[in-house]
Amino acid sequence: MKNLKSIGYKLGVIATIVVLVWIGLLKFTPSEAAAIKGYASNSFLMNWLYSLASDQGVSNFIGIFELITAALLIVSFWNDKAGRIGGYLSAVIFLTTLSFLATTPVIWKQMDGIPVTDFFVVKDLAFLAVSLQVLGNHQPL
Repeated sequence: MKNLKSIGYKLGVIATIVVLVWIGLLKFTPSEAAAIKGYASNSFLMNWLYSLASDQGVSNFIGIFELITAALLIVSFWNDKAGRIGGYLSAVIFLTTLSFLATTPVIWKQMDGIPVTDFFVVKDLAFLAVSLQVLGNHQPL
């Protein structure tokens, strides 16, 4: 069972790394910069970035943050300090994304009487769980 737990942990971290690299690289495209503006500009955690930079500049900054976090999570397999930092940064990313559920206008809709939302935001609950596992695995002794 311990081996299965270890495989599950590693798979979760690798999946988080893949998503952070993939989405981080997309942030450097004009399409992604336009796509995130409605979320980030309505977020009290992120809207101030638009007073410092263009839509693309904000998106680039977020992309760099995501790529650095992914790199730290990769190194976390061998280094506890990188794991702690990567765990904290990834938790910040996914908590911020989840906050969009409360700050983005009309993010919630009804479909056949059932409330639905932009599901790409909700998936970050799983990635937040992985972030917390990384933090738990790399606590100082």
